[in-house]
Amino acid sequence: MSRKILIVDDNEENRVLVVRSLKKEGFDLHEAKDGYEALAKAREIKPDLVILDIMMPGMTGYEVCEFLRKTEQNKHTPILFLSARTGAVSRYSAQMAGGDAFMEKPFSPKEIREKVKLMFA
Repeated sequence: MSRKILIVDDNEENRVLVVRSLKKEGFDLHEAKDGYEALAKAREIKPDLVILDIMMPGMTGYEVCEFLRKTEQNKHTPILFLSARTGAVSRYSAQMAGGDAFMEKPFSPKEIREKVKLMFA
């Protein structure tokens, strides 16, 4: 059974790029366009990894991460923040929210494949 990855980003182009980057690796990929949809999908599919944007309307990635960490089902699910926000403050905020790793946009398909493989290692 392939590992389930939930990709959460309000920008469709970003989601498509992540999906294209990971599709050939055999992962079971799911998408959400905002935090509310992400929480519903996380309950439904029980992802093995969440790739999460920070800046989204309605609910930020930080808030989604904090909520996931409070649920029994997802409290240990690895979370990779993937964001256009750069710098130490963003990385620290992601870590404080409960994130396990951080990648900056733009990214190359090879970079995200390698990062995801490391998270499953």
